[in-house]
Amino acid sequence: SDATQLRLAPRSHTRFTTTTTIAMFRPLSSLSSLSRSPSLSPSLSLSPSPSPSPSVAKVPLVSRRFASTFDLSFGLTEEQQQIQSMALAFAGDSLAPKAAEWDEKGMFSADVLREAASLGFASIYAQEEHGGTGMGRIEAALIFEALSTGCVATTAYLSIHNMVVGLVDHFGSDELRAKFLPKLCSMDNIASYCLTEPSSGSDAASLRTKAVKDGDHYVLSGEKAFISGGGFSDVYLVMARTGEPGPKGITAFLVEKGTPGLSFGANEKKMGWKGQPTSAVIMDNVRVPASQIVGAEGQGFSIAMKGLDGGRINIGACSLGGAYSALKAAKEYTGVRKQFGKTLDSNQNIQFNLAEMAMNLHASRMMIRSAANLLDAGDPGATIAAAMGKKFATDNCYTIVNKALQMHGGYGYLADYQVERTLRDLRVHQILEGTNEVMSMIISRGVIGHEFA
Repeated sequence: SDATQLRLAPRSHTRFTTTTTIAMFRPLSSLSSLSRSPSLSPSLSLSPSPSPSPSVAKVPLVSRRFASTFDLSFGLTEEQQQIQSMALAFAGDSLAPKAAEWDEKGMFSADVLREAASLGFASIYAQEEHGGTGMGRIEAALIFEALSTGCVATTAYLSIHNMVVGLVDHFGSDELRAKFLPKLCSMDNIASYCLTEPSSGSDAASLRTKAVKDGDHYVLSGEKAFISGGGFSDVYLVMARTGEPGPKGITAFLVEKGTPGLSFGANEKKMGWKGQPTSAVIMDNVRVPASQIVGAEGQGFSIAMKGLDGGRINIGACSLGGAYSALKAAKEYTGVRKQFGKTLDSNQNIQFNLAEMAMNLHASRMMIRSAANLLDAGDPGATIAAAMGKKFATDNCYTIVNKALQMHGGYGYLADYQVERTLRDLRVHQILEGTNEVMSMIISRGVIGHEFA
């Protein structure tokens, strides 16, 4: 089919549903007429439109027979379906064919990330002035779920990069945005988020990395642990202590690779996420200009938590994509694999497990999208909703993938089948962006402090 560009109009003109939760889940009666997109056209882009037109150009949507709870696009507006279809096509064309090799060899492809950036997937929250697409959390959740059907590890890294870009765009000074955002939006520069330390994981407010003011600079010393992109990324958003103990004494800094005193540990050997580098980030008297503070001095912890609300939704969305691909594989495998003279899916135990997997995937998706809508709307309950969605989705999606592997029998344990890689990649989602035990703490505090009607 003819190549068609998808460009977003300025945020105020788009018709995305982001302010109410209920609207997100409207069934669409028009899905049966949607046509098939055979491949991703190189000219598709989420980059800002040079014209002020409020319309969004149409691209072919992924085919489906009817609006179904099994569809990734269930309940989405037409514009959201356009974005999702583009992300699914990119996942199928550019991520899935290479994901096994990236995992096996521990490879990390900057070229593929920049290809994703050219479609607008690296600057989802940034405004158009510096090359962003100005979308919201709900669009991000749709994109990351779709991309994760091709490669969970690469998508998760892309979500972290987007977190940093969004925080710089939202909290940074005009000078800081102008300096860093153009190259971050294009992924000519890649970003990492540095909060966790060897001695402060869940208790992030106890971090020990220090930043001491020295004239118009700050001198940073300390170590960050388990940093995605450590040693590879060009820019590091570092949380460091500038004041009193606790959350109010923490400030956020942008630290550039190559700054004297900045070094990195060895690449960690991990169970999953092998297609992205992870290492310690070590600072030994690293001088950072005061102009590279993100937000205000002492605001760093609140900025970090703002980032984590969105990060929890995003990592939940990555789990959705992995679980969707596993459910699809299990459905297909059990429909052709025969034992005792009949296909596996003719057994009631398999049927009931498939039903439970589909039910929990749908429920997880609804929780993630609800949390995304609440965060977009600035709802005060968004933090708890993000914690609920993250815990529910990452727990259930891991179980879905585990059941899918079991249905594959011994074949599921082989690297030839995607499901074993997905299982390894999803396991860490229950740990990062705040462990699921911390999510329970956040939720329980909300329950205890709530006055029920």
